[in-house]
Amino acid sequence: MSFILYLIVGGIIGWLAGLILGRDVPGGVIGNIIAGIVGAWLGGAIFGDWGPTLAGMAIIPALIGAIILVFILSFILRTARKA
Repeated sequence: MSFILYLIVGGIIGWLAGLILGRDVPGGVIGNIIAGIVGAWLGGAIFGDWGPTLAGMAIIPALIGAIILVFILSFILRTARKA
């Protein structure tokens, strides 16, 4: 049950990151889940585990990490489309 909650929280974090930046994450729901989970890992590695936690993720660093990930990913995809 905790794995399902982990996926749900990852999806919400990925969705919020795309919503804050105004850019869609490629892959829909699966892309949001992956962006949220990888963003949580990235944010935890850069900023540590502070703030409220849910399903083993520190929410604030996870959201910041997901925003960074979505920004970099959208920049790379936009550059690849122009080429």
